[in-house]
Amino acid sequence: MIKAAITAVAGYLPENIVTNVDLEKIIDTSDEWITSRTGIKQRHLENDPKKATSDMCVEAVKLLCKKRGIEPIDIDMLIVGTVTPDMVFPSTSNLICAKLGATKAWGYDLSAACSGFIYGLATGSQFIETGKYKKVVVVGADMMSRIIDYTDRTTCVIFGDGAGAVLLEPSEDNNGIMDFILHADGNGVNHLHMKAGGSLNPASHDTVDNKMHYVHQEGQAVFKNAVYNMAEVSASIMEKNHLKSEDVQWLAAHQANKRIIDATASRMGIGSDKVMMNIQNYGNTTAGTIPLLLWDYEKQLRKGDNIILSAFGGGFTWGAIYVKWAYDGDKVKN
Repeated sequence: MIKAAITAVAGYLPENIVTNVDLEKIIDTSDEWITSRTGIKQRHLENDPKKATSDMCVEAVKLLCKKRGIEPIDIDMLIVGTVTPDMVFPSTSNLICAKLGATKAWGYDLSAACSGFIYGLATGSQFIETGKYKKVVVVGADMMSRIIDYTDRTTCVIFGDGAGAVLLEPSEDNNGIMDFILHADGNGVNHLHMKAGGSLNPASHDTVDNKMHYVHQEGQAVFKNAVYNMAEVSASIMEKNHLKSEDVQWLAAHQANKRIIDATASRMGIGSDKVMMNIQNYGNTTAGTIPLLLWDYEKQLRKGDNIILSAFGGGFTWGAIYVKWAYDGDKVKN
């Protein structure tokens, strides 16, 4: 049976960095308060109003192609997990392909909030496993600064901007996407959503005046659901695939809150030395967190490593993917 292997990974972050100390100057918060509750010290925010999510994705995919030694025209398909598309339509995927010159590729955007990348990875893997395509790019990216209210200290300290991308290709040695478990529960909508901008509440003077185009989050409810569901689905995929804690080399968990990540690792029975962590540097880049983790830790990954990817997002969406890594990361030239 053909497996879909991750054969390259890359990312992009805007140059502008905003620290907790910077936020202290504009809202009633402190570095100690943010760090102790989230683990975040800084985040990258795009400050060029002419830049959009597709621009971050283009840079990530360019680097991805360079590392793998391919051209954009070699890409068969491009899936983008995002909740901050450039526009309602056409899709951000469509715009990325045009900017890259990926004229043989088709694709679409996938909206699953912070679970967008793992939803996209599970979906993209099917096109490889059926033998239909040879090169599928999956991107997780969000420019959260465009939908965050910087007078709301409960949300503005959490989110950052960034994009990460992986290339999926057929595996020749049974490494790749081994299994996934995905869930959704729309009853969580009230706890984490953006009220306006869709057909229910289209843009108007009232929606803008009432700040309905910003992220609305009820932190305690989201935290409680994320802790339980991320931990349980990560443990479940281990049990389903007969993996013990010692069999898992890495946990790549969605970077929303350090306490949620720690709870997931504890439920899996793994130590902090096996937990990928970059939340302190990037904050929550929503669909971008997991591919950015893989990019940051690539040099430490070895062929055959068992990696659990786990995420929880607004709506609610959540899930886990079991990946057997396909190459030695320290042999890749950036």
